[in-house]
Amino acid sequence: MKLLPISPDKPWLAPLAGYSDLPFRMLCRKRGCAVACTEMVSVKGLKFDGKGTKALLATCPEDSPLVVQLFGGEPQDYSDTMPQLIDEGYSFFDLNSGCPVKKVLKTGGGSALHLDPERLIETASAMVKVAGEGKVGVKIRLGFMKDEDNYLEIAKRLEDIGAAWITMHPRYAKQMFSGEADWSKLAILKQNISIPVIGSGDLFTAEDGIECIRQTGIDGIMFARGALFDPAIFSRYLTLIDASACADLPDFDLGKTMEEHINMTRDFDGSNRSFRKIRSILPRYAKGMDGIRAVRARLSACEDWAELLNAAREVSTLTRERC
Repeated sequence: MKLLPISPDKPWLAPLAGYSDLPFRMLCRKRGCAVACTEMVSVKGLKFDGKGTKALLATCPEDSPLVVQLFGGEPQDYSDTMPQLIDEGYSFFDLNSGCPVKKVLKTGGGSALHLDPERLIETASAMVKVAGEGKVGVKIRLGFMKDEDNYLEIAKRLEDIGAAWITMHPRYAKQMFSGEADWSKLAILKQNISIPVIGSGDLFTAEDGIECIRQTGIDGIMFARGALFDPAIFSRYLTLIDASACADLPDFDLGKTMEEHINMTRDFDGSNRSFRKIRSILPRYAKGMDGIRAVRARLSACEDWAELLNAAREVSTLTRERC
């Protein structure tokens, strides 16, 4: 049975709504991402053929291994939609019980599942029943309200029903992304279950990833916002682990990274919508760069693909404060 690689030297890319599409996943894979997740996909949207839902599942043979992250509040919807996904070649799935945004909470999905652990377990169990052993993970938070931790209870029950791994963002749902992620809770989780634990939350740099593993002893890490600011975070992280193992990975040239992302996005979907999306993403890469305002203004002013590529090439002449 094929299993996903989960270890400190196999960093994952998180499911990032609006960002982790196929071009971005491939950009990160080329820089050392071992496993990538899709954007979160609505099971209700799949069930009723919602506009745009299927597009989130676009992939290619090189986009592997791939985890499809699903969200929704009704266990039956997972049972109804997952067999078709498996028939289409998708093998690995993740239950989103961590997203705290209102539109997801309104479905009864995301971190709203922390308010109803029975339904969370029923949903995960339905997923395992369809996908099989070793194929389903669950992303959780500490709990819904601050100081109302139920992550350990949930994690132990998930292990009992056959979840293959658990990813935890150690904040409460009500915190959204405020405050600091409490990595000490990752260590507690690791000590209390035997299935792999993947950590997420406040991994903004490669050094953060190394420190999180050191402090917690968890099995692996998942880069989210850190990857949005710097897709090369994977190769930076792997270099800190073992520089000799990264000889074939691309260098850290920001302008070239931008160019590559632009070209892959244009080749994948050259629509105006796609152009506007990539134009809005690229300025994130300029965080910490000298002359950041000018870079952002230059990128935002571009009106076609050629202008965007020229702007990216200009970025290569600038230097970053961080490395």
